[in-house]
Amino acid sequence: MSALDPRDVDLKKDLDATVRARRELGEEYDSALVDSFLEKVEQRIDDTVERRVRRHLAEQRMVDVRGARRPKGAENWAERFGFAVITLVLAIPLSAIGGALAGMSGMVAAWVGIVGVNAAQAVRLNPQIVSGRRGRSAHDD
Repeated sequence: MSALDPRDVDLKKDLDATVRARRELGEEYDSALVDSFLEKVEQRIDDTVERRVRRHLAEQRMVDVRGARRPKGAENWAERFGFAVITLVLAIPLSAIGGALAGMSGMVAAWVGIVGVNAAQAVRLNPQIVSGRRGRSAHDD
């Protein structure tokens, strides 16, 4: 059961005690009794929020301490996908312009440029491609 669960036994007991006190003391004490009960409810809410915030901050500190990061592939997947889509979309008019102006050699020049731009992007995202190194694992040592 959570702290704010309607079936919370302590809160139910507090409400029952407030209702009994109201019956015994009369209507002139209604606002004082309601205020008292609402203060208890407010305190329960504050305690619950504080506990959740502390737990969230502790979890965040653990993530910071561990240096947990998303895997490199997950970080730049959207960037790679977006770049590939843009390149393919732009390849159509570039091929048409190159073919119309210079024939087959113009189309070849356009596609060499497209491949070059994609290669440069791949090297920018994965510098180890140029150096010839791959990600090393613990058993490679």
